[in-house]
Amino acid sequence: MNAPALPFDNSYARLPARFYARLAPTPVREPGLLRVNRPLCETLGIDADWLASPGGIAVVAGNAIPGGAEPLAAAYAGHQFGQYNPQLGDGRALLLGELLDRDGRRFDLQLKGSGPTPWSRGGDGRSPLGPVLREYLVSEGMYALGVPTTRALAAVTTGERVMRDGIEPGAVLARVASSHIRVGTFQYFAVRGDREALETLLGHVIERHYPQARDAANPALAVLEGVIARQAGLIASWQHLGFIHGVMNTDNMLLCGETVDYGPCAFMEAFHPETVFSSIDHGGRYAYQNQPGIAHWNLVRLAETLLPLLHDDQEEAVALAQDTLAAFPRQFSEAHAAGLARKLGLSGLRPDDDELVEGLFAALAEDGADFTLAFRYLSEEGGPEAAALADLFQPGDALRAWLPHWRQRLATAGEDGAARRARQRAANPVFIPRNHLVQAAIEAAEDGDLAPFHRLAERVANPYRWDPADADLARPARPEERVQRTFCGT
Repeated sequence: MNAPALPFDNSYARLPARFYARLAPTPVREPGLLRVNRPLCETLGIDADWLASPGGIAVVAGNAIPGGAEPLAAAYAGHQFGQYNPQLGDGRALLLGELLDRDGRRFDLQLKGSGPTPWSRGGDGRSPLGPVLREYLVSEGMYALGVPTTRALAAVTTGERVMRDGIEPGAVLARVASSHIRVGTFQYFAVRGDREALETLLGHVIERHYPQARDAANPALAVLEGVIARQAGLIASWQHLGFIHGVMNTDNMLLCGETVDYGPCAFMEAFHPETVFSSIDHGGRYAYQNQPGIAHWNLVRLAETLLPLLHDDQEEAVALAQDTLAAFPRQFSEAHAAGLARKLGLSGLRPDDDELVEGLFAALAEDGADFTLAFRYLSEEGGPEAAALADLFQPGDALRAWLPHWRQRLATAGEDGAARRARQRAANPVFIPRNHLVQAAIEAAEDGDLAPFHRLAERVANPYRWDPADADLARPARPEERVQRTFCGT
């Protein structure tokens, strides 16, 4: 089935054939609309009414290929839980092509759940409804929270069933990203000793994401520096929100610096630094407290692939990589400190604030305090919303003992209380895609009721503004509602 042309300009499809496999999505039996992201359609210059029509639904489902699209499954490798797999690739996704938005910015348009590819490794290439709804809610929630992220353009049902732990309804997600080039993409060619492909890929990444590296004395080093800086800021933003990715494999680290793959992810409620949600992370490798270190580990793996391009002398290349990688801990610490200052209502953290910060996190852990609401509580102290928030959150003994130290620190800053609260509210959300709410929306949708999904999608798109009508969406899970494990959906 043919579809109207979209503003495609497919630079990745112009790379050599060994970068991908060309194939069409596998049609589905009876596609049906779940949701269209109208603001994102506006950004991309796509007619949202068309996308919600039978013709647009057919494109998202893979039953029609729009004009200008060049569908392909990308090749890549990756370390999964520390174990290297030299050949992974898009096993249930297809890149339809690259869209240029109204400002000339380039975005990948990818279908997830579009059927088998050469890298499906015996799988069906499909996605259950639950992971599609989870990614839609969490990725759009992250975008509204200001975190660099892939985004959800639209989601549809397939009218078919997929087998996972049981028989589940199928769905397809249309995902948008600045690109899907991964650390694992470089690993794929590095392990094969394909220097020509590495040079081609590096040039592509420079043109697409790091144009400042074109004229650098060492372009590969400049790209590595750029990726390190973006990842330092990204992981700091995860830590500020209590977000746990759950599967920080090297094939899930994008060189553009956006969060990708919302399978076994979750936002932490009761604070504990060792919190893990992923059902397959048995050793806690990707626990909350480990995310900065794992990001650094992944960046080391990227640097290894770039060694032939950093310098012809192996020892010199290693030295350049090590010196550059050493910047990550400092850059992460600076980004993390700057974000924490905003969350605490301070213009910045001083060296003598270490005790204050460490005391706060120790108090949150001792109380098992809700991460999101504890920081929002600090934002509202003395403000007009404090009474409303009191119905949702009360500080425990440890946090109450810490509060005088924080108040004393605020007093030394000498800032106006209203201005301070406004700044804190902009850093401390009250609404997030809580795990139990996402699960409840999935279960309702599986029974044919999309209202909870749509309501939650609307709410997390505006996470910082309090609305008493949605107080139930700010409440942490009750004991019987808690969702302790999340799953990949593959």
